[in-house]
This record gives sequence, structure tokens and C-alpha cells, in this order.
Amino acid sequence: QVQLVESGGGLVQPGGSLRLSCVASGIIFRSNTMGWYRQAPGKQRELVAVIPRSGVANYADSVKGRFTISRDYAKNTAFLQMNSLKPEDTAVYYCTVNQGGDFWGQGTQVTVSS
Repeated sequence: QVQLVESGGGLVQPGGSLRLSCVASGIIFRSNTMGWYRQAPGKQRELVAVIPRSGVANYADSVKGRFTISRDYAKNTAFLQMNSLKPEDTAVYYCTVNQGGDFWGQGTQVTVSS
């Protein structure tokens, strides 16, 4: 099985930056896809960004140009660099791994507010 632990969330002012990290442990295949989703209060969980083994990332239109996903294969870690944050980015951010099934972390809260 796969265990995922996210970190790096917090409170930030509009225009600020945060960097989320997700460490995967257990049985990890380097061919997997890692990604980030988010869920705001009263809304459905939505895709933020995913990065497959190829390294070619895919982003939601709402975060293109502001967020960057990356991964460290040696450390089984994925990152989400978030710049120019907006209040509408406020949500719980979840890390996910897809390898024969979907695995999820517990989530980390990101709040963008002045």
C-alpha cells in the first residue's frame, strides 16, 4: 500500500506564496502519476495539477502560470509551488498517487486572506 503525508499549508496574504510537499511511502512505482487536488468548503474536489513519470505536467486553467508541480523521484516526494495566491485558492489540498488505484493523503489547509 501507499501512504501519503502532506505538509506546507498555512495562512498567507493574497499575492503571497506557499510550497506544499507530499512524501510517499510504502510500495512506490516510479511509473506512477502524482498530483494535487483541492476542495473548498461547499464545493467538489477538483484537480489542481498532476505530473506523470514523463514529467510533463497538466494544470487546471485556474492555476496555470501561478502554480508549479514537481517531483523528486529519489525521495518519492511531490511538490506544489504556489505563487500569486488568491482568496479563491483557499481550500484543503490533497496529494494523490495513481498506481493501479488512487491513494490520497489526509490533506493540508491553505487559507489565503488578508
